[in-house]
Amino acid sequence: MFPRAYIFSHKDGPAEHLSQHILPHTVSQQQRIEAHLNETNVTGPPTSVPRFIPTYQWTPAELPDVSCSPNGVTGSNRKRRRPNQSQNDLKKQRFTSPGPSNQPARNANFTSQPVAGPVTGREACNSHSSDPTCSSPTSKPGGCVPSLREGSHQSTFNPSSVNDKNDDLEKKEHCRAALQRDIQTIFPGAQVFLAGSSLNGFGSRTSDADLCLVIEEGAVNHRTDAVYVLSLVRTLFYKLSYIERPQLIRAKVPILKFRDRVSGVEFDLNFNNTVGIRNTFLLRTYAYVEKRVRPIILVIKKWASYYCINDASRGTLSSYTLVLMVLHYLQTLPDPVIPCLQMDYPECFNPKMDIHLVPSGPSNIPAFVSKNQSSLGDLLLGFLKYYATVFKWDKYVISVREAKTFPKTSCREWREKFICVEEPFDRTNTARAVHERIKFEAIKAQFIKSYQVLQQRKDLNFILPLKNTRPKR
Repeated sequence: MFPRAYIFSHKDGPAEHLSQHILPHTVSQQQRIEAHLNETNVTGPPTSVPRFIPTYQWTPAELPDVSCSPNGVTGSNRKRRRPNQSQNDLKKQRFTSPGPSNQPARNANFTSQPVAGPVTGREACNSHSSDPTCSSPTSKPGGCVPSLREGSHQSTFNPSSVNDKNDDLEKKEHCRAALQRDIQTIFPGAQVFLAGSSLNGFGSRTSDADLCLVIEEGAVNHRTDAVYVLSLVRTLFYKLSYIERPQLIRAKVPILKFRDRVSGVEFDLNFNNTVGIRNTFLLRTYAYVEKRVRPIILVIKKWASYYCINDASRGTLSSYTLVLMVLHYLQTLPDPVIPCLQMDYPECFNPKMDIHLVPSGPSNIPAFVSKNQSSLGDLLLGFLKYYATVFKWDKYVISVREAKTFPKTSCREWREKFICVEEPFDRTNTARAVHERIKFEAIKAQFIKSYQVLQQRKDLNFILPLKNTRPKR
């Protein structure tokens, strides 16, 4: 780990003394969480899925266990099968996501030790003796997620327990582990975290993978520090046989785009964007805390993509903003479908928590038992109705952090913004990409039109033709 002064002291560009202490060396070569969209009955009952959140086997080095004392219902009561539920219900159009019992979750293999010697290639990294161990998470008595195990310097990634639907996540994890090993040749204390939809439960098989390079926690001057560090990493990537097409994007949050030649996966690497790691595990907890969350969000993302209102680069809604909008709706129903995790378990999602503890923070949160037993179809219709007729876009800010809306103020973050959605950790506006009125009006119009059609037809096919949602083989 390098002193903060070496990396974060310069304001007008990379300091000369930085290159004196961090010199690139000659280096060697080196689950799927597919949230598959099936069809669903707009009025049918929720499908049966195990009720407890699968967690990573997270084993940090010499770090205390983080446990949470639930404030709400512990989720010990099972739901009864509805008397009128028949096999015919299953023949109707359904949208579901794979049950968490079939998809053991896994964590990235975080290591903080520099490479002890030269690596002979990508395969050597995958077969190294410090590779993740193979074990399956098991639930504790009472249904809570497993407690953390200590005594290891690495987390446990579990490739042997991965079924076929998690192949892509395994490929991403192998690339992440290889990259971390190679990047540590120029930044010995560096860690590479897998984040975004690859882990939060709301991604698809074709989702790109987001990586976060953490050298030292803290604020980063993105115009200088991030660009400089990512430039050094890009130089390294040119020497790695398994990386192709590295491209540095000098955006507000600079990223290094590249492709893993082995798996074919496209990656976006950012520098010290630790908020992305925190919100990944917040969203992941929401994804598993109630069985209807994942399927409804996956359908809504497909719907928004189908109507071209799910692309921040084109001035519409980012996937992250869309997910927060769905969570807000589910939180604020008269009988909430999901809790407000940051209010109920503040110690598990503390914005100041050490980044290495973030993956294990929510490990003891139980599944939420909601009094609201609305079907997925009813929730979808209610979501469209809420944003088509109830929510006042020009007056309120959406807050998942507090499970409510609050009035727009004159501060710069909310002033003259068409859509305001609060980021749960740094409290910025995640919908700032919607900066043109014509795009905003198109988004509102699509909510209204889709709500009217679904209200009348009661058939998902009329707003989301199945032939356009089935994944390509």
